[in-house]
Amino acid sequence: MAHIVLGLNAFHADSAAAIVVDGQLIAAAEEERFRRIKHWAGFPSEAIRYCLREAGVGLDQVAGLAVNTDPAAARTQKLLFTLKHRPSLGLIFEKLKARGERMNATEHLARAFPGERFTGQLMPIEHHLAHLASAYDPSGFPEALAVSVDGFGDFASGAWGVGRDAQLSIDGHVYFPHSMGIFYQSITQYLGFMNYGDEYKVMGLAPYGKPTRVETLRQLLKPVDGAYELGLDFFRHHRESLNYQWDDGEPKFAALYSEKLEALLGPARKKDEPLTDAHRDLASSAQALYEEVLFEMLRGLHARYGLNRLALAGGCAQNSVANGKIVRQTPFREVYVAASGADAGGAIGAALVAARKLGQPRTAAVPHAYLGPSYDDDACRVVIEAESVRLVDAGIRVTHYPDLQALCERVIDCIVEGGVVGWFQGRMEWGPRALGNRSILADPRRADIKDILNLKIKRRESFRPFAPSILEEAVGEWFEESAPVPFMAMVFPIRAERRAQIPAVTHVDGSGRLQTVSAATNPRYHQLISSFAARTGVPILLNTSFNENEPVVCRPQEALDCFLRTKMDLLVLGDRVLARC
Repeated sequence: MAHIVLGLNAFHADSAAAIVVDGQLIAAAEEERFRRIKHWAGFPSEAIRYCLREAGVGLDQVAGLAVNTDPAAARTQKLLFTLKHRPSLGLIFEKLKARGERMNATEHLARAFPGERFTGQLMPIEHHLAHLASAYDPSGFPEALAVSVDGFGDFASGAWGVGRDAQLSIDGHVYFPHSMGIFYQSITQYLGFMNYGDEYKVMGLAPYGKPTRVETLRQLLKPVDGAYELGLDFFRHHRESLNYQWDDGEPKFAALYSEKLEALLGPARKKDEPLTDAHRDLASSAQALYEEVLFEMLRGLHARYGLNRLALAGGCAQNSVANGKIVRQTPFREVYVAASGADAGGAIGAALVAARKLGQPRTAAVPHAYLGPSYDDDACRVVIEAESVRLVDAGIRVTHYPDLQALCERVIDCIVEGGVVGWFQGRMEWGPRALGNRSILADPRRADIKDILNLKIKRRESFRPFAPSILEEAVGEWFEESAPVPFMAMVFPIRAERRAQIPAVTHVDGSGRLQTVSAATNPRYHQLISSFAARTGVPILLNTSFNENEPVVCRPQEALDCFLRTKMDLLVLGDRVLARC
């Protein structure tokens, strides 16, 4: 009988589920893709439903329900903090409520799946151990240092340990209230980006400024004894309840910074105020200080352990700019960043840790993130036929291309003429990035394509960059570093002589957040880019997520709806091309 474990990130932003069968990762998905609410927080019932369906099992066959939190973690540190800092009763009750919700996972499972019975065991997995496992286990590294840097989870913001074959340990933590994630999120809020997950906007804004405020920001964050500390007077999270919203729906945060931060930096930017050079310089300074503290920590850990491979996870592992500098700024020679560094990734990590506890082997290396639902050509056809009236009214022509090369040529015809293409194929990506199965594609050679994309579809801030998907075998010819980056989790400098050829994916500082595309893991997308290379000499396509101010599309219907309400030129659903006449 198969040994089956479900892993959950529940009642937290980026609620998600993953399933592991006989130690091997089978499927994973974020709840937001089904609920259609960004970063959805709550119990991931729809993601669980998908995982069970993909594995072909019932709830009664699940041996373990692994949740990425353990109430027993850091008990001593919690007691000492309470005695020393005397936090508000509201903060204490908030933490107790969140803990209670997560440990009631079996009750929520029973409500979500009436008529089915879960007879396995609930397995709480310490938050950062789940993070470490989400990076180390799928990396395929025989030995590595594993590091998690996060906001908070189980009263810690960071952890590190060593993975050797199927063994993974935690050797140290950075405990509440100190957190690099809280530092970066606070600056994000101060700059007027108040939505959960907006830190990537600060990262994208940073190259437009100069790091003139680093010395000032050192009062907020500094390296200490191989880790880091916050200047706590500038923050509120450790002494009062901040009215977090974790119920079913979009997560919301109150401001994490205190009045003292505004006294130091001036009034915070309002959401709709224009961005000034001062804001750009602050973003640049925050990014520079974050990198400085992170790299000092990593250099210290390398000196302690002497391992040259690094597996990195935690919410801060979404900082692709810093990730891309690790090999240049530290002694580490190989870096694997989890496909989903943030808390959704804890669902995978918790499941993998629990599977090992149940005597199962370490999962095989996972070189791709195609772990979500798939829809075959018949499913796409059914949706198209059901929407035939809308398509005729909109002047949409549908053509079937059973030959892949002919399909690719049709798509490239559109792209080289300046068109924008929605590309819906295979299994949905796991993690925050579209990686060639739920993507919007365009010509990276066009200097005007950012404006075209923002006008036709994305309607987002002009400073935010678009990403290059590049054939894995061509990376060294176009970037100053050559390494596999399958999850778009690193930013590398583009070779100076190549930047003018691909202005649409070259950031203002000459870098690009690349995704390497392998024929082994995504042959269809690889062939499309190869066709573009044969036509243009450029082995790169501009890739951005298939969405419009919503979660990345999951089903064919959502892709079609997005196509019809935007000004995309072409939609490819499996083998079928929908074109505006």
